Amino acid sequence: MARLADYFVLVAFGPHPRGSGEGQGQILQRFPEKDWEDNPFPQGIELFCQPSGWQLCPERNPPTFFVAVLTDINSERHYCACLTFWEPVESTQEVVCNEDTTEKEEEADEGGQARLSSTAPAQPGQLFAPKTLVLVSRLDHTEVFRNSLGLIYAIHVEGLNVCLENVIGNLLTCTVPLAGGSQLDSVEEGARTISLGAGDRQVIQTPLVDSLPVSRCSVALLFRQLGITNVLSLFCAALTEHKVLFLSRSYQRLADACRGLLALLFPLRYSFTYVPILPAQLLEVLSTPTPFIIGVNAAFQAETQELLDVIVADLDGGTVTVPECVHIPPLPEPLQSQTHSVLSMVLDPELELADLAFPPPTTSASSLKMQDKELRAVFLRLFAQLLQGYRWCLHIVRIHPEPVIRFHKAAFLGQRGLVEDDFLMKVLEGMAFAGFVSERGVPYRSTDLFDELVAHEVARMRADENHPHRVLRHVQELAEQLYKNENPYPAVAMHKVQRPGEASHLRRTHRPFPRLDEGTVQWIVDQAAAKMQGAPPAVKAERKTTVPSGPPMTAILERCSGPHINSARRLEVVRNCISYVFEGKMLEAKKLLPAVLRALKGRAARRCLAHELHLHVQQNRAVLDHQQFDFVVRMMNCCLQDCTSLDEHGIAAALLPLVTAFCRKLSPGVTQFAYSCVQEHVVWSTPQFWEAMFYGDVQTHIRALYLEPSDDRVSSSQEVGEAQSQDDERSALDVASEQRRLWPTLSQEKQQELVQKEESTVFSQAIHYANRMSYLLLPLDSSKSRLLRERAGLGDLESASNSLVTNSMAGSVAESYDTESGFEDAETCDVAGAVVRFINRFVDKVCTESGVTSDHLKGLHVMVPDIVQMHIETLEAVHRESKRLPPIQKPKLLRPRLLPGEECVLDGLRVYLLPDGREEGVGGSGGGPALLPAEGAVFLTTYRVIFTGMPTDPLVGEQVVVRSFPVAALTKEKRISVQTPVDQLLQDGLQLRSCTFQLLKMAFDEEVGSDSAELFRKQLHKLRYPPDIRGTFAFTLGSAHTPGRPPRVAKDKGPSLRTLSRNLVKNAKKTIGRQYVTRKKYNPPSWEHRGQPPPEDQEDEISVSEELEPSTLTPSSALKPSDRMTMSSLVERACCRDYQRLGLGTLSSSLSRAKSEPFRISPVNRMYAICRSYPGLLIVPQSIQDNALQRVSRCYRQNRFPVVCWRSGRSKAVLLRSGGLHGKGVVGLFKAQNTPSPGQTQADSSSLEQEKYLQAVVSSMPRYADSSGRNTLSSFSSAHMGGHGKWSSVRASGRSSGLGADVGSRLASRDLLSTPHTNGAPPDSGFLRPQRAALYIIGDKAQLKGVRPDPLQQWELVPIEVFEARQVKASFKKLLKACVPGCPATEPSPASFLRSLEDSEWLIQIHKLLQISVLVVELLDSGSSVLVSLEDGWDITTQVVSLVQLLSDPFYRTLEGFRLLVEKEWLSFGHRFSHRGAHTLAGQSSGFTPVFLQFLDCVHQVHLQFPMEFEFSQFYLKFLGYHHASRRFRTFLLDSDYERIELGLLYEEKGERRGQLACRSVWEYVDRLSKRTPMFYNYTYAPEDTEVLRPYSNVSNLKVWDFYTEETLAEGPLYDWELAQGPPEPPEEERPDGAAPQSRRRVVWPCYDSRPRVQPDAISRLLEELQRLETELGRPSERWKDTWDRVKAVQRLEGRQDGRGTSSSLLVSAVPHHRRSLGVYLQEGPVGSTLSLSLDSDQSSGSTTSSSRQAARRSTSTLYSQFQTAESENRSYEGTLYKKGAFMKPWKARWFVLDKTKHQLRYYDHRVDTECKGVIDLAEVEAVAPGTPTIGAPKTVDEKAFFDVKTTRRVYNFCAQDVPSAQQWVDRIQSCLSDA
Repeated sequence: MARLADYFVLVAFGPHPRGSGEGQGQILQRFPEKDWEDNPFPQGIELFCQPSGWQLCPERNPPTFFVAVLTDINSERHYCACLTFWEPVESTQEVVCNEDTTEKEEEADEGGQARLSSTAPAQPGQLFAPKTLVLVSRLDHTEVFRNSLGLIYAIHVEGLNVCLENVIGNLLTCTVPLAGGSQLDSVEEGARTISLGAGDRQVIQTPLVDSLPVSRCSVALLFRQLGITNVLSLFCAALTEHKVLFLSRSYQRLADACRGLLALLFPLRYSFTYVPILPAQLLEVLSTPTPFIIGVNAAFQAETQELLDVIVADLDGGTVTVPECVHIPPLPEPLQSQTHSVLSMVLDPELELADLAFPPPTTSASSLKMQDKELRAVFLRLFAQLLQGYRWCLHIVRIHPEPVIRFHKAAFLGQRGLVEDDFLMKVLEGMAFAGFVSERGVPYRSTDLFDELVAHEVARMRADENHPHRVLRHVQELAEQLYKNENPYPAVAMHKVQRPGEASHLRRTHRPFPRLDEGTVQWIVDQAAAKMQGAPPAVKAERKTTVPSGPPMTAILERCSGPHINSARRLEVVRNCISYVFEGKMLEAKKLLPAVLRALKGRAARRCLAHELHLHVQQNRAVLDHQQFDFVVRMMNCCLQDCTSLDEHGIAAALLPLVTAFCRKLSPGVTQFAYSCVQEHVVWSTPQFWEAMFYGDVQTHIRALYLEPSDDRVSSSQEVGEAQSQDDERSALDVASEQRRLWPTLSQEKQQELVQKEESTVFSQAIHYANRMSYLLLPLDSSKSRLLRERAGLGDLESASNSLVTNSMAGSVAESYDTESGFEDAETCDVAGAVVRFINRFVDKVCTESGVTSDHLKGLHVMVPDIVQMHIETLEAVHRESKRLPPIQKPKLLRPRLLPGEECVLDGLRVYLLPDGREEGVGGSGGGPALLPAEGAVFLTTYRVIFTGMPTDPLVGEQVVVRSFPVAALTKEKRISVQTPVDQLLQDGLQLRSCTFQLLKMAFDEEVGSDSAELFRKQLHKLRYPPDIRGTFAFTLGSAHTPGRPPRVAKDKGPSLRTLSRNLVKNAKKTIGRQYVTRKKYNPPSWEHRGQPPPEDQEDEISVSEELEPSTLTPSSALKPSDRMTMSSLVERACCRDYQRLGLGTLSSSLSRAKSEPFRISPVNRMYAICRSYPGLLIVPQSIQDNALQRVSRCYRQNRFPVVCWRSGRSKAVLLRSGGLHGKGVVGLFKAQNTPSPGQTQADSSSLEQEKYLQAVVSSMPRYADSSGRNTLSSFSSAHMGGHGKWSSVRASGRSSGLGADVGSRLASRDLLSTPHTNGAPPDSGFLRPQRAALYIIGDKAQLKGVRPDPLQQWELVPIEVFEARQVKASFKKLLKACVPGCPATEPSPASFLRSLEDSEWLIQIHKLLQISVLVVELLDSGSSVLVSLEDGWDITTQVVSLVQLLSDPFYRTLEGFRLLVEKEWLSFGHRFSHRGAHTLAGQSSGFTPVFLQFLDCVHQVHLQFPMEFEFSQFYLKFLGYHHASRRFRTFLLDSDYERIELGLLYEEKGERRGQLACRSVWEYVDRLSKRTPMFYNYTYAPEDTEVLRPYSNVSNLKVWDFYTEETLAEGPLYDWELAQGPPEPPEEERPDGAAPQSRRRVVWPCYDSRPRVQPDAISRLLEELQRLETELGRPSERWKDTWDRVKAVQRLEGRQDGRGTSSSLLVSAVPHHRRSLGVYLQEGPVGSTLSLSLDSDQSSGSTTSSSRQAARRSTSTLYSQFQTAESENRSYEGTLYKKGAFMKPWKARWFVLDKTKHQLRYYDHRVDTECKGVIDLAEVEAVAPGTPTIGAPKTVDEKAFFDVKTTRRVYNFCAQDVPSAQQWVDRIQSCLSDA
């Protein structure tokens, strides 16, 4: 029996001692006054009676009741039931507190209940003080307390004739039965009826099982207040030890919510701070670091705001707020979703029926109490599912004198398949679970509902999972049991208790609560105590049983582990391989080994391996020969490699006995065991693993101890005839349970004996484990501390030092024991010391937990160092002998092929090349074998990093794997620590990433020392970033170069911007007085002084006189002789050739100032004085003087003023480029400080000059020259020009919806646009016709703000938003990661690649570039000129300008034209190749920014869409993309022509003829190659002369360039042609098996072979074949191009003959104008369909438009005729005639051949041309008549020299050189016609 109430206390309001307005509680009386011995009086009760503080009230409040919970030092909970009522204050009290009244009036009401307005008139200013009756009890009977205190209050208020002292005395002496009433004899005992002597009666029901919590309705209320999701997250938070705070205005609600949450946690007990109602004075408790569940009145919500790590549940608002820094792990799926759905079924049964067409009559919802139990039942089921099978993971370490039980967490998580699960991991590590194990792990105890559930109902729960109604039925059954436990006798529950009348608290006639007589109460208590002494002590009758273990555990969700699902076949392979090893069939075993190693990724195969190896161990020893030993060790390593440190699947545990069993004899007396070869795994250095192993072994031995067949055991507990087999089946827990049952019956001596036996068992195991641990922790070579460091998993892999780590092996578990650092000082301590400390810690922990005596423990500490020392001595001998073993035969190194002039810097270091995340290399989805990992060597040469080797997988062994990239392309290098694929050892490695999309992820072989690896890194770094550009491969190649000047050393990098601008201003002031500032302008420092301001006294490299005479700046014919030389060499540059082609003027014309030309070539920059990054000759408007250019240039960044770079042949519009306009940058300072000249400031004059300049450009355009004064866009006010007018109002409409704010949104918003086209297709070319400006300036939004609008509105600003170079760099980094991830993806899927590709935003940038370019093309095509003025004018400007020219001008789409375009726009106009490619040490920090590569990608996109418009192939673009970063050629080095002249590069070709050793220019190399092979040629090239390309630019139309993704491991990248001509050289001697590494099979593998080389296209194949045949016949072989041209000519002729009247079209001009795809069409003919390829390249001059569309069907005979030489063609008559082209085309001179035999008139470009341009079939000619000259005809020719040939399709206009030859031609043609 237990006391119902321990203390009764009366607490009243008292003034605060310090006189502050707050009152405080005072205990007026307490009964009994003496403390109970077993239960002292709890301190601080007065705080809890009024949790919000003691305050006076201006009116009477109704009485309130709540129960607070106090926890004492022994974790015992005391329930304080508080009933508070209010009494008028006596005058003495009033005086003290009335000054505070006003404040108190605003205070919240204490009980949280609504205040009733006072009906009785209270005296004015009357105050009321609270008084509280408190019952303190250890039992939680809330209702009984409420009734009892209510009774006392009613007696007082109603003035009943009952003695209060008696009632209180009876209350304190009342006893209630202990839990488990059902076990007592009578109902009266189980449900105790009590009376307090006031005519009352109450029934107290005690729960049947006291381990089950009593929740009444609290759980149901909690769900009602917060909802399912919130309660679930609170549940998870409490279980994972987070802080939970409840807020409510009601104290009773707070208490209920806390009680409800605790009830949900059952069977776990909450062991942290638990305060359902926290008083205001103790709010600082909330900042405690430990977890808690606390309730606080909502009035104090503000004080809880700044708590950062507390989860706040607001009961009144129904919200749960989780701070950002707190992560609550959710329940593991599928339990989370299952629990959620069951809870919703319980809380809302209507939900299931809501959608029914005919819902059944509404079912009555269960009562609140019942619903409460149902909700608890759901959580009880949840725990049973979570912890199912937990008893199988208990280790019983001791049985006597008290059971010691440990839980094997790793095994539990592993077998449940929840190793990764955050929630369960935290729960198992928490205090609550530790309590659960110690309380419920005991094998022999009384059981409850949870034990039954987890043991017997698991199968049922699994079966019910998918049947909600069965789940609900189960929940209801459990709920009934829970309900019955709380209310065992529902019939008896009849209360009769006096209650005060309604509103009794408002009556005036209150007398204060009387002072009670202590003596009376004490006397009643003493009487009862005396009675109790006589009675026997109440012993709780417990029914103990063996706790059932339940079924073995299963995975919570049957997951199949991807590709490693272990089929029986795989296990069979493992078994076979092991039997081959032990039978000595090594070759067979070798064949199976790769398959075994692959299979061992799966769990079942690893278990199978351990099992099979066990079978081959006899008497704990198995001696193997060397090969067998190697095989076994290798398989063990492979097994252990995938074990985590916890070894959750018990693989390491199974192998532990084996590593000390398998051994080999090294020499007499020296044996090497397998453990010395499998130490490299993190599991061995994990204390938790060793503890679990130790406890498991101890359990086995203890079980064996009690299963020994001894006489007394048989006699006492078993039938004699019991079979041994039953013993084997009994688990350790069963044995322990049996022993615990017998323990009380044993004699003391017997008990002592058993305790000693158990202790010695534990002790002997501890010694055994000390030995085992020393085996696995001490490295074979104890001097080689690296092993220990890495195995400890603590090595700082970044530091390659060889010293020991400064952290201990136990560092990872420092939290579990003392945190003393294991290795105090890296240098002084040794391996042995570290291992001894590690073992000692382990021994301390396990022995203390297992109850080993301290003497034994001391003995162990003495033994451990000796064990370690002995073992070290043994290992020394083993190490010595193992070194004498013959080394394992490693494959010979394959030497890479080198380029001429390429030298090896570091010879091969043995490495393993590991998979880099591209699937194909490891035989992924693309099929094919696993080429990687490969074993070989890495070589470093002056040009490349090269890996050559062979795959480790023997099935692919004969293939050679090569991966290389230029040293210059290296973008990132990092050290890694990886496992070697063969031996699974942890080795140092390197990961090298290149911008050519190769990645070398290498693990160094163990023979490579760390110093060699370090040397490799240093050399690589030195080659990647030479101090000077002359150190690069392109310069050192083939020349022991004599340095002209020593390269300058850059000073300390990066002076501050302040000093930079200070120097600039100083320099500027110096030069202000001069008329022309020629130097001291802010240029980016050239490459040799990057990062330092130009020194003040530094002369320019090229001697320019300081003050230039005016004559040198005004162009005149009198150039100095030295200048003339420069001029002549400048004229030869690409720019000039192109300017002449475009008709933009020649140098001679510019010098003689021919006024007819609108533009001229100006030599103003020939000394690079105005702009260093521009070429020497520039195209400027004719009307602008050279000296004005100087001033114009100041307005632009880097002085890059607008110059013309292209002119449209049709519309005569020009394209200009410049740098962006100056913002408020450094140059703004100059403008501000310049001394004003008489008229206006210099800055002002500059911008006027700039306006004049733009005006001159406009005037130079033919159609605007006459109307320059006309206002073309008069609708515009000038305010619109500043970049926020119509261009920016455009945003959303335009070319594609994704446009956003770029490209001034394609000039939309006005009536310029036809309807927007879908898919980003260009609108018709006429879309820009209405009023338009003569010049559009495309600039960055930010810069255009300062530009003045053109007063005449002839130019217009187009503000666009573009990306910067740094965004290109960042985007490229992500693109590299997406294409070559670096590590294999966990679940490779195309989606993950596409996702990372999208994140890189690379295609979005390509989209923007194409979009802007197409916009410019449209503007130019419509006749407006365009100035592109973005950033500094050398990155995005260059990209856009080049793309525009490529799209507009077919010339640039030829090989020669593209070269010219790159030389002109990229090289001459100063794209900073060295800076963007980070080619020298100075550029290292800026990193690689692939602006040029991005341009090539854009060209590739256009090429894909218009494959017939380009003469060059895709391979050509990849070739340039590779070599612009490779530094093999000098072409793409340096930042401008100026720098190239400085180094003497620009004109070096002249004069010196180098040998054939090496091409220094990439163009020269391309030319040479093109003569030998058609690799750069596009066979489908068939351009239309006038075609302006308008590509689609939407991201959906763009493709990822295969340059980024393809790889050929057979020979490395294909872009060094000399290297791609064969496999690497075989090793010096023949390989042992006699076979050469190459094979004859033709299997084409993805990722390995180069498909173009292995499977050339049909045309290349035929050309190769032809060459071969000619060589065999001994003829000199013809060049491929000549052959190809002849084939095309013949093809065209045949097309003219055969194709008459064929309906289907072969030739391309039939394709719609705006988009032509590949020229391959399937043609239906009479003989069936034939595939034919269009080879025509100029059908526009075909004989007639329709005949040019005829399809050609070749007869078999003509297949041979195509190879006849040109001389054998029939030429009856030939000569030159001018021919007028088709409609709107000019007159051109052609070479005509009249062929009588074929009855044709053919024409060629010129006499020696073998390629026929067109054919007129004489059969179609109707008449030949004299003609008249038309527009554009040759001027000097006589009119009579013209004649026309009229055919059935069109009229041809011809013109001969003179009249006689015209007559001759007419006669010849007439005679041919008459012959026919």
